[in-house]
Amino acid sequence: MIQTRKRIGDLLLDEGLITAEQLQSALQDKSPNQKLGEVLLQRGYITEQQLIEVLEYQLGIPHISLFHYPFDTSLFTLIPKESARRNLIIPLKRDGNKLFIAMADPMDFFVIDDLRLSTGFQIEPAIATKDDILRSINKYYDTNDGLDELLDELPKNERRPQAQENLTDTDSPIVRVVNQILTNAVIQKASDIHIDPQETKVIVRYRVDGILKIEKTLPKSMQSVLTARIKIMSNLDITEHRIPQDGRIKLNLDFHPVDLRVSTLPTVFGEKIVMRLLDMGSTLNDINKLGFNSLNLKRFNEMIEKPTGIVLITGPTGSGKSSTLYAALNKVNNDEVNIITVEDPVEYQLEGINQVQVNSNVGMTFAAGLRSILRQDPNIIMVGEIRDTETVEVAIRASLTGHLVLSTLHTNDSIGTVTRLLDMGVEPFLLAASLSGIVSQRLVRKVCRDCAEEQEPSKREIEIFAKRGLKIEKIMRGKGCSSCNMTGYKGRIALHEVLVINDEIRRVIMNGESFQKLKEIAIKNKTFFLIDDGLLKVKQGITTTEEVLRIAILE
Repeated sequence: MIQTRKRIGDLLLDEGLITAEQLQSALQDKSPNQKLGEVLLQRGYITEQQLIEVLEYQLGIPHISLFHYPFDTSLFTLIPKESARRNLIIPLKRDGNKLFIAMADPMDFFVIDDLRLSTGFQIEPAIATKDDILRSINKYYDTNDGLDELLDELPKNERRPQAQENLTDTDSPIVRVVNQILTNAVIQKASDIHIDPQETKVIVRYRVDGILKIEKTLPKSMQSVLTARIKIMSNLDITEHRIPQDGRIKLNLDFHPVDLRVSTLPTVFGEKIVMRLLDMGSTLNDINKLGFNSLNLKRFNEMIEKPTGIVLITGPTGSGKSSTLYAALNKVNNDEVNIITVEDPVEYQLEGINQVQVNSNVGMTFAAGLRSILRQDPNIIMVGEIRDTETVEVAIRASLTGHLVLSTLHTNDSIGTVTRLLDMGVEPFLLAASLSGIVSQRLVRKVCRDCAEEQEPSKREIEIFAKRGLKIEKIMRGKGCSSCNMTGYKGRIALHEVLVINDEIRRVIMNGESFQKLKEIAIKNKTFFLIDDGLLKVKQGITTTEEVLRIAILE
């Protein structure tokens, strides 16, 4: 009897991992040479781990976790690092004339044939996730990539610290060390790299999903060459150590374009460097994928579809404000509107939008840029950040003369933004007339979908939910697995608080009434506060109560 192999879409449907609608839309959108699994992964319908488990069943090829795998490092000489990275493969073990290989795509027969010819072994593939393979390649291939050579060379370099050829030659040890730091950060999906000089050592830390963790500790003697190399890459002055500097790096790492914003700061033990990795993929943000609940999404869409007024997005540094702004611009961008932005710096380049870079050295400030923009016949203006009274006044005048103005502000919540603007010296009647709405935003870590398990809520959690008028029966927590680096969390989602400025709130602003009065009206208008949106996402199994309480205040 011939056994027919089930198609992957049907297997995922049977397992209840995707819905029939999701399968249909993925099949319609997929290009002829694209695999269905890839499309479902890109859209976030399934995780790589879920795909692998289904592939294992469909192909009869075992899947493997590389997190604590006892690799036979002598086999790494058989497959060069570049080839392993390009083809997403790593050797596991050998048994007689068989070589066991972990592959992200076990159906890539060209790679299997190449390996058979180049190694002389019979190839036995196993499936592993792409991230798992890349993490293992970086961890076990050349673990000391360039470090030992660099430490041997240092005494010579110390005598001539500006040995430019060593800092720019692609094969020199310091270049390899810096590239390894950047590559690891991209693989781990870090948002920032911190290089912290201390008294006796230099610590490299990555911020992954909003939390800093130590990646490696380097000897103090490496500090000067490391700093000089990064400064050369970002076109900074390598002879200047006393003042902060800002720069930018654009490069390709493993066939992947990487854009970094670099900032140096003189400290007592030398210059601290922070590099922000700009994820070029997030410019394609769809407003529907930002984590807005249905009511907040409806309110936010109404705000940005108005022809005039100011819409403010608030929150601390690194809370995803820029991503939300760009998603809003993408939504309103078409051939019939002229959109101009003034930013510091221009993080992502968007098609069809005129973006202006602030340069305070030549007097091109937010306020000056904004004034010039008003003579360019815009429909929609985006100001990267409101930092001073002058900028906010020009923004208000722009909104009152028939423009939609989008901007960001560093405040803790939506209602506090109103009092902050009044403190900046804005006249209450101007603020009341121009403000359309305020979105306060924070990022929380999502429970890892691969190791999430249901748990009973604790007594304290039941109390917290009851205080906000909600009931909770079960919560999801990640127990830790190789895909989330044993943290139980993978990826982040935004919590929102959308305050619509209606006539009642305008009256309160004009009369200079108290903060408490604003809050009462917001509650009456069914405003979802950050804590409410967070607890709803805990109820849906997206995040945990600890994460929500880390960023929102329970009142």
